[in-house]
Parts: sequence; C-alpha cells; structure tokens
Amino acid sequence: MSIHDAAVLDCPFDFAHALEFDPSLASLAQRGPVTRIRLPYGETEAWLITSFDGVRQVTCDPRFSRAAIIGRDYPRMTPEPIVSPESINVTDPPHATRVRHVAAQAFTRERVADMRPAVDRVVAGLLAAMAEAGPPVDLVAHLSVPLPHVTICELLAVPEGDREQLRAWTMRLLATSPEARQDAADAKACLRAYFADMVPERRNSAGEDLLSAMANAPMPSGVEPLSDDELAVLAVTLILSGNDTATCQISNITYQLLIRPEERAALLRDPDRFPGALEELLRFIPFRKGVGIPRIALEDVEVEGTTIRAGDYVHVSYLAANRDPSVYPDPHTLDLERPVHPNMTFGWGGHHCLAAPLARAELESAVYGLLTRFPHLRLDVAPDDLRWDTKTIRRFPLRLPVTW
Repeated sequence: MSIHDAAVLDCPFDFAHALEFDPSLASLAQRGPVTRIRLPYGETEAWLITSFDGVRQVTCDPRFSRAAIIGRDYPRMTPEPIVSPESINVTDPPHATRVRHVAAQAFTRERVADMRPAVDRVVAGLLAAMAEAGPPVDLVAHLSVPLPHVTICELLAVPEGDREQLRAWTMRLLATSPEARQDAADAKACLRAYFADMVPERRNSAGEDLLSAMANAPMPSGVEPLSDDELAVLAVTLILSGNDTATCQISNITYQLLIRPEERAALLRDPDRFPGALEELLRFIPFRKGVGIPRIALEDVEVEGTTIRAGDYVHVSYLAANRDPSVYPDPHTLDLERPVHPNMTFGWGGHHCLAAPLARAELESAVYGLLTRFPHLRLDVAPDDLRWDTKTIRRFPLRLPVTW
C-alpha cells in the first residue's frame, strides 16, 4: 500500500470520557498497524503507526527524522507547536546525542536515587498539609499538581516566588483550542526567556541543582558544550515534562486504585508488588490524547508492509502500542499481576523520556505514600460525577475529591 491508495481519516482525537480508551484510536488500530490520518492542525496528512513493532521500528530508525519538521507546519494536536525548534525533542543525531549526553548526566540511576529523599520530603509535606486540611480534599490541588511542579522546581533551584508563574505559563502552552494559539506562543517565549536569564548565573556557580549540573557537565573530547540557549530550552523541556506525565498520572493512578478497593488493599498487604503494578497502570492508562511530535521519512521505508515515501509525515501512537494484543494479552484489561513487559508510556528509542526514572520515583512515592498515609481513602463523589480535562492534550480529572 502507498499514499496514493490509502484512505485518509479525520482524527480530532478529542475523546475525553473518564479514562476510557479512545474508541477512534482503538478502531484505527483494529484496521491495521498503519493508517493515513488528518489531524486538527497542520499542512497535510500523516501516517499513523499503532502496533508495538511498528512504533519500535519508527522510533529507532534514523531514516525517520524529527529535526526535519522544523520550520514546517507539521500535522499536530495543538494550534501552536509545543516544542521549541532547538528542543531535544526535535533533534536528530549527532546533535541529539550531544544534548542527551548532558541531560542524561542529570538523570542517571545514581542521581535519581540521590533525588529520592527530596521527592519523599515534598510528598510528606504535601500529605501532612492534606491531613491538616481534613477531609474532604481535592487530591489534584493537594498532591497531583504541586508535587511534580514543586519537585522539578526544587531540582532546578527555581525561587519559590517564581514557581506559580512558571506553572501558569506551562498550562497555557498545553491548550488545544484554536483561539489559544497566540497565548500559547507567548507563554512558550516567556518560559524560554525566564531560563535564558538564569543559565549564565548557573554556569558560573558550583550549585548542585540540575541546571547547574547540566551547565557544567563534562563533554566528550571534541564535543562543544551546550550554549546558553540550548540549556534554556532543555530547562523548559524539563518543566513541561514535569507538569505533563507525572501530574496526570498521580491523579489517574489514584483514581484507578480507588475504584478497585480490593486490588488496592491487596497491594498494601504486599508492597513488593507495587513497582510491577505501577508499570501495568502506566501501560493501561491513556494519560493524553492522540499523538505527539511527528517524524518525516528521509527516504522510502517499509513499515508493517506499507511503503512510506520520502517526505511523508509519520506519527506513532504510544497509547495504541501499549494496547497491542500481540504483546499484552487481553490488553484492554487492567491486570495488576501482569508480568512486567516494557511499555511505551515514556516513549521509545532515541526520544525516550530521559526523566522517566524521576517520574517513576515521584509516582511511587506519591501514590504509595498516599495510600499508606490514608489507608481508608475513598472518592467523595460518584465516579460518574467527576469532571475531566477537555481543553488540553492531557487526560486527567480536573478535581478528585477524596475523603477518609
């Protein structure tokens, strides 16, 4: 099959009912591993890859370039492109390798282990404030929103007085409505300018924060250190990541466990099972809508029996790949005892999220800490009465009232 005989399907990917899987995405995956789609914004159509093997191929094959989308009106979910042109998320080797080398030094296993006490302290403080406020409370306001943002701001040593403004800019950037485009562009510029002002100071400091560590990271022989602008964009990427996956998933994972009290109780009786259960929850929960950043084929490539021509846009669906029945038997069932298999919630290949170990540490600390601190935690409203985000690319409850 080629572009000339592939039907093009309009895909707004605007489904936002609780945490049910988007039926349009499920239907696309059932049609086959490769389909032709049109998204709400962008100049043309794109291929969508939904199978685990297909997504793995595209994300690991250098013939599919993210850098090639720069300067083009590429197919996407948001009116304003979320990523800056210099972002690590839209670079290819060797530049991507250079930037990731610096970022990877900030998120080694040892460094994340060193970060864990700081994460646990933030969690403990938030849970103590939640207990003091007394039931009922909104878990989104008390834990899900502040924890990832406060944690990444702590790790970047962002002054406390600036943190709420950074979060406001981040939220504006994630909006999907057409009228939000200029506002999102302004917010992105503000975030970038904020960190551009901060980088020179950190480059000359001996601080232990992430930004100082990245600014002063040793580079391999012959490799140029990152510029101030590159470091500023990298800091923006970290702020965006910190307010995306972890923020949504704290609420989403807690919700899934609260509506399954017997399974939650079993986990609390056997805490050693929690890391494996967390991976299954990450696999199962559709924490965002649609797709992310596309790639462009640099030459003709065959993917899952379909010829993708040079110059074609290609999107992958990590959400669909996480529900591939050839990899996960009975994939639409949440099975907390499922044998652990790598999932694609944090991406795959050259653009796998470098901060994933930190996000996992936050989720484990937050959710397990919450359930052990409040063993009788329960929803304070009927599940059907919860309101879910419909205005951004993310999926999560706007409020999650709980009591104990």
